[in-house]
Amino acid sequence: LAYTHAVPKAQRTGHTVALGVDWGVNTLLSAGAARLHDNGRITALGAGAQFRAPGVLAKQYRLRRISERLHAKTDQYTRLADTALDSKNATLVEEIRHVSKRRSNLNDALAWAAARWSVDQAIAAGATVIYLEDLRSMEAGGRGRTHNTRMSQTVRGQIADRMRHLAAEVGIAVVTVPARNTSKHCPRCLTPLRHRKAPDRPTTPGWKWAICPNPECGWQGDRDQGAWRRIAARGLTHQTKTVVDRASGAMAIRAVVDMMEAQALITATEKTSRTGRSKTGPTRPRTNRLTPRRREVPSPARPTGPAGQRPEGHAPTDRTRLPRAAHRHQGVTTISTPTKRRHRPRGATLGAGFHLHAHASPPRWAEPASDPTVRIGSLS
Repeated sequence: LAYTHAVPKAQRTGHTVALGVDWGVNTLLSAGAARLHDNGRITALGAGAQFRAPGVLAKQYRLRRISERLHAKTDQYTRLADTALDSKNATLVEEIRHVSKRRSNLNDALAWAAARWSVDQAIAAGATVIYLEDLRSMEAGGRGRTHNTRMSQTVRGQIADRMRHLAAEVGIAVVTVPARNTSKHCPRCLTPLRHRKAPDRPTTPGWKWAICPNPECGWQGDRDQGAWRRIAARGLTHQTKTVVDRASGAMAIRAVVDMMEAQALITATEKTSRTGRSKTGPTRPRTNRLTPRRREVPSPARPTGPAGQRPEGHAPTDRTRLPRAAHRHQGVTTISTPTKRRHRPRGATLGAGFHLHAHASPPRWAEPASDPTVRIGSLS
């Protein structure tokens, strides 16, 4: 059943915390939060995050290649105009419909997941607006029919629609901003960046790493991480230029004003060290330890009697010395207890250690006694 429920109204202006979202080349989304202070400074809240779906994108790419191959075969059968190929052409059409349905389901699931992730990032940062890169600057054109088809079949438009729907439930506005020079200029000083290969991935194709040539700035990082900083700062400074479309109700910033763009700078936050932090009150006096350390405690004196000592095996503890058991290679005269009768070792019965008794088994070099019960003969 269709139903409606009341939601907070998204404001067009008056935002202090915003989430900037950039469409990445290798990563689908790169997002991060920025704060507008009362004095006009803009600072980034954290290092941002990226939404990566390599498995889904790889499957999407594979299905797109299969669809292109099937369409090429269908076009070839159409040019041949042979009635004998009608059955094969019908089979290809059914296969194309099946692949298109799989791609549609995959794109829909990916769009909902990416939109949910973006809105969750905004809620976690306490942002009241999401500034999204305008898709009109990414329209396909002038790059060949195959490339234009792939660009037009991307899922970015669905992500933007799902993002507006999920953000409206929590009262967060979604505003599109122009994407001009967001990846080319430094987010701190607006100097044109120099793009290099990523230092941790020197063999990966593409120029993912950006370095600011300004010696006073020295910012460097992933180009997508710098892009969302530029988008968030541009949206916060141009929020008074936000307009609402009457037909769709979508909010957008149409143009960039140079005077406002000069103020869209991300101020670097000062790093606080433990040695340079200021005290907020008197230092608490250091108390003595209630329990001394293990190395500071003197070792206890050893008791003189048998008390507190570990007994050896099951022997009585009142003995001053236990009789030593005879070794298998020792003679019977090695026992310290003098006796006139035949020697019987008592170590095993007293439990004076684990050992092999001298009379328990024959020596290793002794020949085993023959068993008369065993009959040795042929197998027959």
